[in-house]
Amino acid sequence: MPELPEVEALAQFLREHAVGAVVGRVDVAALSAVKTFDPPVTSLSGRDVTGAARWGKFLGLDCSGRWLITHLSRAGWLRWVDEPSPNPPRPGGKSPLALRVHFFTPEGATPAIDLTEAGTKKRLAVYVVDDPAQVPGIARLGPDALAVSEPQFDEILRGASGRVKTVLVDQTLLAGIGNAYSDEILHTAMLSPFANTKTLPAQKVAELYAAMRTVLTDAVARSVGQDAARLKGEKRSGLRVHARTGQPCPVCGDTVREVSYAERSFQYCATCQTGGKVLADRRMSRLLK
Repeated sequence: MPELPEVEALAQFLREHAVGAVVGRVDVAALSAVKTFDPPVTSLSGRDVTGAARWGKFLGLDCSGRWLITHLSRAGWLRWVDEPSPNPPRPGGKSPLALRVHFFTPEGATPAIDLTEAGTKKRLAVYVVDDPAQVPGIARLGPDALAVSEPQFDEILRGASGRVKTVLVDQTLLAGIGNAYSDEILHTAMLSPFANTKTLPAQKVAELYAAMRTVLTDAVARSVGQDAARLKGEKRSGLRVHARTGQPCPVCGDTVREVSYAERSFQYCATCQTGGKVLADRRMSRLLK
């Protein structure tokens, strides 16, 4: 799933490539992706692109005060297409394309952005609104993970009773962090994903805040300026424990382990984070019963 660093990089990419262009035709290939109907997506046509922004993991394109906003969910992505097909896509086809926005640039080019989603579980969402706060997910967001102060962060943790991993990815408490970067933040802070936020010592809260800032700012620095097509690879190359089950921890050399639950999993290093204790894997436990 694209998280704060990748979405911030995509916003910057759109500022550099789309701002100054005029919106042409908007093609909807997946009707289920469009969550609003008034104003219609066709109302974007003919508007100047004046900016791009990010709210947590939401990405928005400002079209002269009318916003095209998307949440890419787990398998969505944005692609820049220099020479898109002039033919509208067929709605309901097997293509991963959900939405295509054509542009006319001042240089006379006619590129487009494609919003795509791989897999069968279609969760990508698109909104056309006059105020970003009209998007329910944006209205519910907590403070941005890169904007929150350390006292605010401490207050958020103390006010939430639960595992620190769960709190970090709760978008209503803290916006922008997902499964991957929460794993990286906890590994950097040398903290168990199952640690309870209510009982964290003040020093550990400070270390966790510093780790969050370091991991996210480093990831943004690596991502911004990259071509949109290369962002996924850039994210993977910077991860130390997430999605690296069975590989050696780059800090201590212990094996990176995994805990699976529902449709998700997270990774951690027992030596660095849990004092050597191996956390129970609920999915494996059920299989062994």
